[in-house]
Amino acid sequence: MFLELIGTIFAGFAIAGLVMGLNRLTGGHLPKWSAPVAAGLGMIAVTIISEYSWYDRTRDALPDGLTVVQEVESRALYRPWTYAVPYVDRFAAVDTASLRTNAQVPDQRLIDLYFFGRWAPVSKMPIAVNCAEHSRASLADGAEFSDDGRLVGADWVPVGEDDPVVSATCEA
Repeated sequence: MFLELIGTIFAGFAIAGLVMGLNRLTGGHLPKWSAPVAAGLGMIAVTIISEYSWYDRTRDALPDGLTVVQEVESRALYRPWTYAVPYVDRFAAVDTASLRTNAQVPDQRLIDLYFFGRWAPVSKMPIAVNCAEHSRASLADGAEFSDDGRLVGADWVPVGEDDPVVSATCEA
């Protein structure tokens, strides 16, 4: 966040410098307000570009084994352009490298689900997926395992066959 702020400020100075140089080349025919207005518009443009490119940069930097399963697009009244072209400011990814199974319970799989946010730290939630019943349960809620490997005390949520978390987990 801090580096983006510094980059935005430097972009404003650079654009103002370009306009001042252009003003000098034209013999001072540009209005005096052109440099600060250009700097402000440039800073807004850099901020918008940074917001729209965050998801692609973050997704491309994910290690092997992390599969994006859900994207959350953002629209805001104070950013009217987002109604025409929304941008992704949050997403969830399944870590297929963390997939764990139990031979006694072949339909249940344990996996880590990661949540990424534009200005938020990455959070991790271990979940259980039942591929036969197309349901999932959070292991953060105090679920336990019985002696035969079954999950006891879990709050299973039926999500259907087309749920991206279940699909990514069961296909892995």
